[in-house]
Amino acid sequence: MSSPQGGSQDNETPRVVIRDKRRIDPTSGAVRAPAGEQPAGAPPARGEQMSEQETPVVEQPAPQTAGDNGDLAGQLAERTEDLQRVTAEYANYRRRVDRDRSLVVDQAAERFAAQLFPIVDDIERARDHGDLTGAFKVVADRVLGLLDGLGVSAFGVAGDPFDPSLHEAVMHDTSSEVAVPTATTVLRQGFRRGYRVLRTAMVAVTDPEAPAAVPEEAASEAATPESPDAADGGPAAG
Repeated sequence: MSSPQGGSQDNETPRVVIRDKRRIDPTSGAVRAPAGEQPAGAPPARGEQMSEQETPVVEQPAPQTAGDNGDLAGQLAERTEDLQRVTAEYANYRRRVDRDRSLVVDQAAERFAAQLFPIVDDIERARDHGDLTGAFKVVADRVLGLLDGLGVSAFGVAGDPFDPSLHEAVMHDTSSEVAVPTATTVLRQGFRRGYRVLRTAMVAVTDPEAPAAVPEEAASEAATPESPDAADGGPAAG
């Protein structure tokens, strides 16, 4: 016989409520309509009793206006101008770096060639005396080959017209055999690399002889023109 206290405990047992919040029906695989959007009077879908689903809110992009299009065009023009400026600055930087690199290479080549000039002078003196033979000639050819590899060429040959930008005159003479100042003797060769003169040639210059001096009286008579009357024998007597 059950006691009254046991019956009251059975009546007061809390009810368990299970809410199915799944959006996909596990039986049919169909998408369930969110709570509150089901049409009135329609029977609840299978498995959707006691459902408390919420409908997600999807934000739609706001339509663009004419003002927004203008702002975008302005930003695009500004970015394009910035890109063009950066491209031009980089191109100028590349050209400046290439120019500086070429200048450094040229200066290094010229300094190295200048150190070889005294050796070349000794080689040329040995050649003039006929001593450039044997192993010495082999070494001399290699030294001259170094200058050729650097693009350095020698100039200054007897008989060249005197050029102050190329020749250094250390002796002067006169002769009737020349019509213009001429480098008749080359005491030391000159060198240049391209259009740049690295060392002038040391030469003896021969100038043409000056014309014979004319006496002053003859020069004055030649400079004074005769009058027409004197040429005709003077005025006629009256």
